[in-house]
Amino acid sequence: MTDTYFDDLFAGAPLMAILRSAGVERAVRVATKAWELGLDSVEVTIQSPSDIDALREVAALGRERGAVVGAGTIIDPAQVAVAAEAGAGYLVSPGLDPAVVHAARDAGIPILPGVATPSEVQQAVSLGLTWLKAFPAQWLGPGWFGHIRGPFPQVRFIATGGMDAGNAAQFLDAGVRVVAVGSALEDEAQLVQLAALLTARRG
Repeated sequence: MTDTYFDDLFAGAPLMAILRSAGVERAVRVATKAWELGLDSVEVTIQSPSDIDALREVAALGRERGAVVGAGTIIDPAQVAVAAEAGAGYLVSPGLDPAVVHAARDAGIPILPGVATPSEVQQAVSLGLTWLKAFPAQWLGPGWFGHIRGPFPQVRFIATGGMDAGNAAQFLDAGVRVVAVGSALEDEAQLVQLAALLTARRG
């Protein structure tokens, strides 16, 4: 279920949006920009009650557009039910915690756990996961993906952490399937560059 779900979710665009501690109004504004740009997926991190309100509002707007909204920074199994109730279609974790993975599966929600080492990737594969979040991607560097693809050719990575219009293409060229951007969506100059990147990658 997880593999097929993310294969379909990220088939249209190699970029996704992350909204962190944005508040409801800002989250709606930035999510709308992301959708208008052509990004198929938006992730709203939930680390406070106001974040959950933002997720609920953005998820509702996403449903109206036929867009899926995820919940990020899931670090505790108890957050799974909270995210589901707020309308999240998938979950994202900064690290790999089997308890969180199992809670997501029990709830029927796909999850993208974070990894940064071969051991974590291997553990994720043993849990049946092949879509993973590489975090922090800027620290790992593009070369990491070429090395990790050797022993784990079946794994698809989303690069998160320090990604923007200036380095997204470099990571995509290194074999990353999706790059997650945040503050870049509030920079008009970067929006132009991201739009050009999307056009080039889709063309």
